[in-house]
Amino acid sequence: MIGYLSIGLLGLLSLSIPVGVVLFLLGFGVDAFFSPFPLIRGLGNQVWSTSNNATLIAIPFFVLLGEILVRSGIATRTYAALDRWVSWLPGGLVHANVATATMFSATSGSSVATAATVATVAMPQAEKLGYDPKLFSGAIAAGGTLGIMIPPSINLIVYGFLTQTSIPRLFLAGLVPGLALAVGFMVITMLICMVRPSLGGTRRVFPFPEMLRALLQLIPIVLLFTIIIGTIYKGWATPTEAAAVGVAGAVLIAAFFGGISVQMFTDSILGTVKITSMIMLVVIAASFLNFTLASAGLGRELEQFLNSLGLSPLGTILVVVLIYIVLGFFIETLSLMVVTIPIIVPLVVAQGYDPIWFGILMIVLIEMALITPPVGLNLYVVQGARKSGKMSEVMLGSIPYVVAMLVMAGLLIAFPAIALYLPSVLGG
Repeated sequence: MIGYLSIGLLGLLSLSIPVGVVLFLLGFGVDAFFSPFPLIRGLGNQVWSTSNNATLIAIPFFVLLGEILVRSGIATRTYAALDRWVSWLPGGLVHANVATATMFSATSGSSVATAATVATVAMPQAEKLGYDPKLFSGAIAAGGTLGIMIPPSINLIVYGFLTQTSIPRLFLAGLVPGLALAVGFMVITMLICMVRPSLGGTRRVFPFPEMLRALLQLIPIVLLFTIIIGTIYKGWATPTEAAAVGVAGAVLIAAFFGGISVQMFTDSILGTVKITSMIMLVVIAASFLNFTLASAGLGRELEQFLNSLGLSPLGTILVVVLIYIVLGFFIETLSLMVVTIPIIVPLVVAQGYDPIWFGILMIVLIEMALITPPVGLNLYVVQGARKSGKMSEVMLGSIPYVVAMLVMAGLLIAFPAIALYLPSVLGG
């Protein structure tokens, strides 16, 4: 059944059918050919029970928060401020790409939105200052992936919802690996530009008073992140309530900088509806597919397969990592998560691994899928913002950052405390 399912999934996706529709079609196929009794009667209940969950309300709020910050011009101000602090490093403005992506990851919760934001603001600067298009665009694509690791992350909310795992503890677990990845991206950029200085463009040093004034542009974003995450960890608000507070804070920041307009609100709400509808269609369709797969016995089949290999717990994790790397080449990230979580997570937990730790490891592997062809969404987002040049340039530029993610995955496996220390100390 696994083979038929994989062939069907890749075949339907190759026809450019929307992912949510593909998952529903696969669910109907499993029901028709592999299920011992008709499951279509449970479709309505699955759709209702999946969508009727208060936890998922956080998703449109976090999407709206990011949309407001982007469309009100806060992204441009943040990028300019960080430019003054990091452009003296080998690699120059490339570091501003990563730093800005890190800042917006801490508010938007979406990798694609983060990549699109930074690409729109940064690309004109790359052409003006003579940066290597491969490294510059690759850094933007990689920096955008931090949106699903650094809290508040929409993907972590979905993982917590599907696994019944504490979302605040997942947020804590993702903080250190997310920041470590950002630092790793910058270190790799520095090393590349020290070996090949021509790739890094012009390094610029700004007067210190100007650097201090630039910090004023960052204070609202830092405060907003502190309020959102602080209210969750202090127990003053649920993630959904904190997201609503974040939206109110984003509106106040936009008003302070003069970015409020009817058009801005209209575009933000329309963008939120589009993104949220896509996410919910995928989640609901995947829930129905998982329902049919469980009834057809795929979980037992996969468990028997892994047991037949006679692997140790570490060997099992390495096989799982390999599975995610391979699937990440072909399947969109959110779809990959919601399809595999109900099958893989119970097997991993049965081996004695912490579900919160595995959630962070999975997110790192999912991040890789965002910048590996042929389905890496961030690659297409950045190429779309470039409006010139070849797609292969973005793909080549992302390779060093894929290596950084592989290193992070290895470190998480070798040292689980990287993800688990903060939840154990602050998560209660």
